[in-house]
Amino acid sequence: MLETALKRDRALIILGLAAITLLAWAYLFYLARDMSSMADMAGMEMAASAMMTRWGPVDFILMFLMWAVMMVAMMTPSAAPMLLTFAAINRRRRERGNPYVPTGVFLAGYLLAWAAFSLAATSVQWALHSASLLSPAMAVTGPGLGPGLGPVLGSVLLLAAGIFQWTPLKNACLRHCRTPMGFITNDWREGRRGALLMGLHHGGYCLGCCWALMGLLFLLGVMNLLWIAALSAFVLVEKAAPGAPWVSRITGAALVAWGVWLLIGAWMT
Repeated sequence: MLETALKRDRALIILGLAAITLLAWAYLFYLARDMSSMADMAGMEMAASAMMTRWGPVDFILMFLMWAVMMVAMMTPSAAPMLLTFAAINRRRRERGNPYVPTGVFLAGYLLAWAAFSLAATSVQWALHSASLLSPAMAVTGPGLGPGLGPVLGSVLLLAAGIFQWTPLKNACLRHCRTPMGFITNDWREGRRGALLMGLHHGGYCLGCCWALMGLLFLLGVMNLLWIAALSAFVLVEKAAPGAPWVSRITGAALVAWGVWLLIGAWMT
């Protein structure tokens, strides 16, 4: 009976996470298509002029919503092992007559951590936009950088992300993300508030693991769906695949090499 309930819970959670992720991606595709249509109609010159206009409160809110939905699309799949473990433990507690907390409460805490990141990313984008450091594609290659400085700033982002892949902080956060049972055993809290805090705590580890990679979106293009998908897939592999620490280190070395290559190219031009 318990095994049947666990299988049913597992199927429902996987379907629910898939639905949330697909809805988030659908929204991103809608935004990307809408932006592309506007650029085609107005022309690149007018699009660039629009990028130079100052943001108002509505612009900030809409951009925050875009970042928040993007983080849901990118990070929800990688949270699946933790959510399934949390749900299985709660199911066993419920069968024994102990208090039961819906898995959605844990997920809400997890996404709350990424909402905080989205707020920070939106603030950074606002600052870059105000300083005319963003292109119409929302990448740090805008006219405010001056000749040759776009690749230099891009190389700095790549070097920072690559070096971070080798740091003890990255390894510690990745280890927590890869061991759901260990995290839950050490950080269990009772009740809905406790589950929300657990989700927030886990989201904090996940954020600590991935924030530098997410920062690369300012280099690759904030709404470049191909790179968003590639980063999403990498995050999932990094958390789930065997030998993930080596995956992180090899990727870090590749990012550093890319950054050095950009820097040399900027110096030679």
